[in-house]
Amino acid sequence: MFGSQRSFFVLVVLGSFVAGTPSLVAQDATLPELPQVNGPFTLSAVSGSASGKSHFRYNGKDVPPTIRVRPGQDIRVEYVNGLSPVSKERCVMMPCSNRSNLHFHGLHVSPDKPQDDVLTMSAAPGETLRYTVSVPRNQPPGLYWYHTHQHMESYRQDLDGMSGAIVVEGIDRYLPELRHMEERIMVLRDTELEEQGPERSAMIRKVSLQTQGCGSSTEQPERVFTVNGAVRPEIDISPGEHQFWRIVNASPDLYADIEIDGRFFDVVALDGMPFAFHNPSIRTRRMTHVLLAPAGRMEAVVTGPSAGKQATLHTRCFDTGSDGDPNASMVLADLAPKRSSPAARTMVEDSGTPVYQPVSLASMHSLEQEQPEFTAVFTEDKGGFYINGKQFTMDSPPMLTVETGHYQHWRVSNETNEVHPFHIHQVHFLVYARNGDRLREPEWLDTVNVPTRGSVDLVMDFTDPIIRGTSLFHCHLLNHEDKGMMAKIVFR
Repeated sequence: MFGSQRSFFVLVVLGSFVAGTPSLVAQDATLPELPQVNGPFTLSAVSGSASGKSHFRYNGKDVPPTIRVRPGQDIRVEYVNGLSPVSKERCVMMPCSNRSNLHFHGLHVSPDKPQDDVLTMSAAPGETLRYTVSVPRNQPPGLYWYHTHQHMESYRQDLDGMSGAIVVEGIDRYLPELRHMEERIMVLRDTELEEQGPERSAMIRKVSLQTQGCGSSTEQPERVFTVNGAVRPEIDISPGEHQFWRIVNASPDLYADIEIDGRFFDVVALDGMPFAFHNPSIRTRRMTHVLLAPAGRMEAVVTGPSAGKQATLHTRCFDTGSDGDPNASMVLADLAPKRSSPAARTMVEDSGTPVYQPVSLASMHSLEQEQPEFTAVFTEDKGGFYINGKQFTMDSPPMLTVETGHYQHWRVSNETNEVHPFHIHQVHFLVYARNGDRLREPEWLDTVNVPTRGSVDLVMDFTDPIIRGTSLFHCHLLNHEDKGMMAKIVFR
């Protein structure tokens, strides 16, 4: 489907009418395959009557689908909030109200209604939102995602699993060899551990969770990762086989520093941005591990381990700082030889011409030497979380206005004792310095970690003329966002 053809889906949020809450966590299973949609469909979300937890449901199953769309198409969403007017859950500041909306994370689309608007589009239980998200023809092809973004409610709803992947087709334009590889889409979410007891111990053993000696945090882990809803599934891959893996960290606050025993990733894209998009001479980068902040994505070619060799996909310990949450190492999945040869799911081939947007190194270096046009300072205290001393509320005025059509040098400074992932809606940025030191390999991202008591320097890409209206930037630890570490920006 090209040109004016459109992807359309209906998203419905429904209150549960049965007792209990269906488990979202499968165990001892092959990696579940996610449903994929690129035409009319209905997605619902149900709340367990016992726990009150909300989650999306598609086609009778509790598995949010992957939306696939081509550049130049529209994604049309009817979002019906049928959740109970009275929530049984508690959000970060108060009991949840069950209001909800959607954010299309990473897409270069308008922040105005009826597109990626999380400020004026909000549905109370019983209300409906209708989105028409126009994906531009020059959208970098890659992995994006959708999740709820209702202020004060986003942490709890995302923790409950209200999220899904988006694939913008066409990454094979840059690497045609991807067309013949098996494609795997993996969504990392959380499942909460029991506070104590045999179930907690069994889960810790199952994922080989490190419970001591990781980083500066003195707290005990509260959650473990699932992969497509399964705890430590098996990923079928033959010895020496090349597969194309697309991984999104959909956790509201866990970091995933992913690694495979004795292997490496030939990374094609980070945060949906192919390396070749801005630099045609770079097709892949070989990495032994990749740190995915909450909301981060990676797309890479993985080679199956040699016959007889055991390997796991796991996340390494990541030190979030003395005031941060524990992010211990754990096993995400086991790599296992294929037992049979079912038809592999490969990507939708795209024979179009690749889109390149090279940037002038001279102009980038000149911009880097200038003083920042804007500095965002992250702080926190017992009362909440702040940007430039201000705590966000829905009626907060914009913190700044930028004229589109050019690049800007920004600095994000972290004056706290924990790492914060900075994210801005609508655009990508070039991360070129950390703590004042220029990076050997600058990266185009939409979410970047800001080190404790440190800073990052960014070249913000405000060149796209379609980005107009009021948008947001914030910490993507959604607990912090809900408590005020967010600000409005006007694109003019």
